[in-house]
Amino acid sequence: MTEIETEITAGLIRDLLRDQHPDLAELPLREVEGGWGNQMWRLGDELAVRIQRMETDPDHQLKERRWLPLLAPRLPLPIPVPVRRGAPSERFPKMWTIMTWVPGLPLDHGSITRGEHAAGTLAAFLRALHVAAPADAPIDTGRGAHPKDCTDGFDQFFDSVDADAIGSDAADVRAVWDDAVAAPAWEGPPVWVHGDLHPANVVVADGTLAGVVDFGDLFVGDPASDLAAAWVLLPAGAAARFFAVYADADEATVRRARGLAALKSLFLMLMGQNGDRGLPGGKPAWGPAGRAALDRVLSERLTRFHE
Repeated sequence: MTEIETEITAGLIRDLLRDQHPDLAELPLREVEGGWGNQMWRLGDELAVRIQRMETDPDHQLKERRWLPLLAPRLPLPIPVPVRRGAPSERFPKMWTIMTWVPGLPLDHGSITRGEHAAGTLAAFLRALHVAAPADAPIDTGRGAHPKDCTDGFDQFFDSVDADAIGSDAADVRAVWDDAVAAPAWEGPPVWVHGDLHPANVVVADGTLAGVVDFGDLFVGDPASDLAAAWVLLPAGAAARFFAVYADADEATVRRARGLAALKSLFLMLMGQNGDRGLPGGKPAWGPAGRAALDRVLSERLTRFHE
């Protein structure tokens, strides 16, 4: 059996629940839109089933099972917390986990209208997350690498996005990236980092940030990867407020974060382009979000770090 032979349906989820967690098997069940490596199913009002789809590596879910229950109590926003474990079986050979449901609408299907509030909320969340981690915490797997170690990825995204989509900003985008590559490396202690903050991995409600999800890339390392969210997630004009509240990012960290935000913006634009062309894994809604994020990267240089 290969990883794509078993279609994930409501019937399959119910069978797995009846076999391993029968007390939850009759709760209302519905598929949640989105997800690629993993698929989410809403289970009742307060739970969700996170089940491997294209993902074949169990490490992401194992990481969430181990660390999220420890992180959640000290974070100021809701995150999904594993509460039951689903084991691979003959019925379904991959991993699944029952987690708490984080209410809200994913940002790639919603919007932030209270920018100042969201900036303060995101900054407070990341201040609480970015603390020293235990010695056995997962190490950086590449997502949080220094920009100079990500040049191949940047070049791939830059060259793959239609030139018309970048337009006359191409030289400025390159300049932002080159500045990030030249920035000094992180010299502080390794801290907890979410590692994959983009519009599908946060939820919003009442016009502001309401929760953070998908911690499969959680690691300890340079916080700049997460700080890129100041441009990738927040609306125009909110980055300065974010960094003022975060209050613990030096000039080099902001430069790395800004370059990584440009990288993430190009990735979102490429995923949107793929979606428009009907390619597997493409996300049409991500294209406009990526272009808007890139505009913020180019227009919102924090002058207090460049006087």
